[in-house]
Amino acid sequence: MIKYVLLRIIKIFNRLLLKVINLLVPIISRILIWFNLQSGTVNLLNKLRSQSHKTQDHYDLISKLLNTKKLIALDAGAQGGFLNGSIFPKRYNSFFSPIVVEPISEEAKKLKDKNYKVVEKGLWSSNCKKKLYILGKRPGSSSMYKPNKDIFDLYDFKKKNFHLFDISKEIEVNCSTIMESLNELSIKNLDFLKVDTQGAELEILKGLGEYYPLMMKIELQIIPMYHGVPNWSKLLEHIYNLNYMTCEWIEIGSHLTRTPAEMDMIFIPNYLSEKGKKIILSKENEFISLMLIFGHIKLLQNISTKLNFSANQEIQKLSDNYFK
Repeated sequence: MIKYVLLRIIKIFNRLLLKVINLLVPIISRILIWFNLQSGTVNLLNKLRSQSHKTQDHYDLISKLLNTKKLIALDAGAQGGFLNGSIFPKRYNSFFSPIVVEPISEEAKKLKDKNYKVVEKGLWSSNCKKKLYILGKRPGSSSMYKPNKDIFDLYDFKKKNFHLFDISKEIEVNCSTIMESLNELSIKNLDFLKVDTQGAELEILKGLGEYYPLMMKIELQIIPMYHGVPNWSKLLEHIYNLNYMTCEWIEIGSHLTRTPAEMDMIFIPNYLSEKGKKIILSKENEFISLMLIFGHIKLLQNISTKLNFSANQEIQKLSDNYFK
């Protein structure tokens, strides 16, 4: 009887609290709008939340898990280098052995000078020659596709900046697949894959072959910025057909729609399928390490319990700042 009464009180309290919140939200929203702070405040809070894991340090646990092993990472779209702190905290740099893809010879030389292992070809779904459109005024935005200026306003670009997407040069580059490029380097396993190639992501992933990364960070253009880029749903479908699931999406830049025009998505093997489970268990410690580096603690704890990881006790003691 007492338990029933307490439950009733809790339900009534929750209803009242919800009503108060519903009353306050419009008031707070009006105040923020009046100060021109609404969207900026929301964006800032979302960014702080998405990066909350960067305050946590799992270096010691990852060192224990990997021992002397390195995480093999392939970075397609590598201008600026892989270990620059934009993908994950720099304290984890020593755990990676990066391979970077750069078909532009002068950019490839810069990466070699930084002691990177470089694939000096473009990546595609087959061995071929492709035209690469160089955007000299906007480094990092060169593409196998021509820019579509009719779309730029949806990205909230100002017309005075449209010239940044002018094609400064066209070059023909030799392309290979991920599978052949890694085979040539005698790389047997791939732990982490990053693809940020201005629309060529689907064609590149078609060339994975028998490589199944433990984690992939893929850029998707919901509203294609370039002519002829396949619809993003086709890219998602291809990734899901490879037995992967998404665990994070990160908005990139400004836009005029209520959904991002562009975003980064993180994928892991679908641990609820037999194939995904097999991929994870084949390199259990490497998978745990990547999940720690990218801050997916709650999900890691769930997977650890379901797949009975050997480090499960230590994993269950961790906290996830994202959900605090």
